[in-house]
Amino acid sequence: MKFNTKVIHGGQEHDAAYGAVMPPIYQTTTYAQSTPGTHKGYEYSRTHNPTRHALEKAFASLESGNYGLAFGSGLAAIDAVLKLLKPGDEVISTQDLYGGTYRLFTKIYENFGVKFHFLGMQNINDIENYITSKTKLIWVETPTNPMMNIVDIKEVSKISKKYNLLLAVDNTFATPYLQQPLELGADIVMHSATKYLGGHSDVVMGALVVNNKALADQLYFIQNASGAICGPQDAFLVLRGIKTLHVRMQRHCENGKAIAEYLNDHPKIENVYWPGFKSHPNHDIAKSQMADFGGMVSFTTKGNNYKEAIRIVENLKIFTLAESLGGVESLAGHPASMTHASIPKEEREKTGIVDSLIRLSVGIEDQDDLINDLKQAIA
Repeated sequence: MKFNTKVIHGGQEHDAAYGAVMPPIYQTTTYAQSTPGTHKGYEYSRTHNPTRHALEKAFASLESGNYGLAFGSGLAAIDAVLKLLKPGDEVISTQDLYGGTYRLFTKIYENFGVKFHFLGMQNINDIENYITSKTKLIWVETPTNPMMNIVDIKEVSKISKKYNLLLAVDNTFATPYLQQPLELGADIVMHSATKYLGGHSDVVMGALVVNNKALADQLYFIQNASGAICGPQDAFLVLRGIKTLHVRMQRHCENGKAIAEYLNDHPKIENVYWPGFKSHPNHDIAKSQMADFGGMVSFTTKGNNYKEAIRIVENLKIFTLAESLGGVESLAGHPASMTHASIPKEEREKTGIVDSLIRLSVGIEDQDDLINDLKQAIA
């Protein structure tokens, strides 16, 4: 199947009971057994649930993977990956990354003896300088949140394989519509399915997809043992959202391009971060590993004025000032005080997250209305 067909049919079967086209919501805790240990494939919904199972098969299909796992949130999915490690292990991570990921790494797992190295991966040769006998995992975001930096997945995978390391890629911003990390050499793909996969700002969920059975078995064990699973209603909502992923992403990309170009020409705007610009660092890599450049755009005002940035986001009418991203509606955020507030100021600013930085999740509304909204807010 090509991708546009996969989002609707990939990994899916009509319900065995009555032929329902959409997987039913199996809102049940447990399942009847004919004799102890004999059942129809499901015994307890923390371990398996038919609605969640359908979603996990869809996740795997979207990423051209063999095994999918659904979790109660994106952070729960990341947490499961980190539980593959033990005290003394080391992780090399993208420096510019989601604040919640940074918080989980530094405030939780560092306390358990896992060491993290944060570095810019635009020059992938820097990675080898940090590899030791204790290194077990490379964690990559690309495009990064919120600076839209691009990391060459294929080249990082060569390094990970050379040293027998796991490579995990957070593919939330790109989605499998734009980027397929497993096909580029990654071992684990992670999504905050809350964002583009769900697509309607009505569910919180995380996803992992892998190809290797031994790795999948480890993660399934962690999923069941730790219990951070999603419920069947949430699984149903994301299954429904996935079916329009391709058409939504087409519009997100079209609108994102128009917004980025408008802001880039605006006299009151200093910097615009969007991988589609030829001047963007690693634009050529983005062009080679992504099908398009996405609907996420970040920008700073002239003079890096904090009050000016706050005034802009407060004056927006169609863009909603809110956490999160990836929904059909356009959202605006101020990373320094919202999504990345958990990162110390000096660390934020090293990666470019200055006080005037505004991050836009460009939705699928009319392009002219979005531009006019920005025009009046900036003016």
